[in-house]
Amino acid sequence: MNLDRKRAGDAFREYTARYDVQDEKVRLKVEHTWRVAELCERIARSLGMTKEEQELAWFAGLLHDVGRFEQLRRYGTFIDAQSIDHARYGAEILFGKALTEQVLRRGKVHLRGQEEAGAKEDGSIRDYAADSQEDVLLCTAVAWHSAYRIPEGLDERTARFCNILRDADKIDILKVNVDFLLEEIYNVSTQELRSCQASPEVMDAFYEEHAVLRSLKRTAADHLIGHVSLVYELVYPVSLRIVREQGYLEKMLSFASDNPVTREQFAAVRAHMGDWLAKNERRRNGD
Repeated sequence: MNLDRKRAGDAFREYTARYDVQDEKVRLKVEHTWRVAELCERIARSLGMTKEEQELAWFAGLLHDVGRFEQLRRYGTFIDAQSIDHARYGAEILFGKALTEQVLRRGKVHLRGQEEAGAKEDGSIRDYAADSQEDVLLCTAVAWHSAYRIPEGLDERTARFCNILRDADKIDILKVNVDFLLEEIYNVSTQELRSCQASPEVMDAFYEEHAVLRSLKRTAADHLIGHVSLVYELVYPVSLRIVREQGYLEKMLSFASDNPVTREQFAAVRAHMGDWLAKNERRRNGD
């Protein structure tokens, strides 16, 4: 694929300029997008991929959250369960409904709330790139980037780009949880944030060492622990190295709650994640 990064970047800037960039939540997603694109490129480089493949990984990162901006404008939230599936909607905006439905049928996904969202049948991807060679791969990566799992049966190359994007997104979600007010991210008051507890089902999922299903999350503490649990899902060694370098995970685990039960929950989560990271490090070192 012949990618003109300036054209792609200009198209993204033009698209997001339609929204209120003074809004903290809009700014959050604009900045998140650029960082995820850079992380995708870094992960691809660590895997020894060609320069062209690194560019393609960067492009997937640039496109991945296009659906977030209209989600926020229409519904006032980034919580998919309360609005629309932002990954699917972003794919529809970019690639149209027909191709999006094709790539989602691989996993037999049927999601609520898409028709009312108003995505056009034709997509806007040609604003970003003239070359259509990688449209199916890019649509697949965007549409599946926030799913609990990518579908089985993807070819190895497509699965790799999906996993690169998913790793990069997870890494930067940790930063977002530290750099932005949690009240803004989770649509809760400060009082609710500091007084809520994590649900037993969320704690159980965390101790099972996998990502927490969205359907289990009911409180802000659930969402925070759910984001911590994303670390379990990182695919590539460099991704975990970046998490350690950045230090945002440790800051998230130091969440200060006014609720003594929640403080105990986070102390236990800190200890368990610390043990898991240490075991993972020993395994990588062959100990």
